[in-house]
Amino acid sequence: MTPFLRLEGVAAPMPIDNVDTDAIIPSRETQSVVRTGYGEKLFANWRYRPGTREPDPAFVLNQPPFDQARILVAARNFGCGSSREAAVWALQQFGIACVIAESFGAIFRNNCVRNGLLPVSLSLPEVQRLLDELQKAGGARRMDVDLEACRVRAPGGAEFAFRIGALEREMLLKGADEIALTLSRRAQIEAFRDRDRRARPWVYATA
Repeated sequence: MTPFLRLEGVAAPMPIDNVDTDAIIPSRETQSVVRTGYGEKLFANWRYRPGTREPDPAFVLNQPPFDQARILVAARNFGCGSSREAAVWALQQFGIACVIAESFGAIFRNNCVRNGLLPVSLSLPEVQRLLDELQKAGGARRMDVDLEACRVRAPGGAEFAFRIGALEREMLLKGADEIALTLSRRAQIEAFRDRDRRARPWVYATA
């Protein structure tokens, strides 16, 4: 994974509650056995005219500069529904590295962290303020998300703090999953094992 430290970029407003994983990546778009090619399939039912790959100009991610969005600001319960990990892949391959919402589907949120996409939970009034500012600015102003400081800066300059678990934050900052983090502590693990072997040699005895 690519480490996530700080992101400044275009943020697209999506003031919709309960955006489920089938909306993010429809099931018919997940038949590939490879992990690439999902960017063009993101929000396929909303992004294209029915039965075509013709972009619908009314959809926010088809509108410049939101078609270059790095941040997506949604409403409540984003990513609910199935455990479809391809929903995260589709967002990332489109170019989105951070999703801000009042809440997330639990499995979707876990998939985000384990794939290097930052899910930021803010209060509903804070999310609504971001959505209002983004819609008013029309993409003319950028947003800033700082994982080291755990702060979001709105287009108008206001800052909002967010919380994230210590392990999740470390994984994202280092671009590492749980296994990689464990292996990074190999020296401490081996030192403990050596001490334990001396203290309890019978545990390590083999037939």
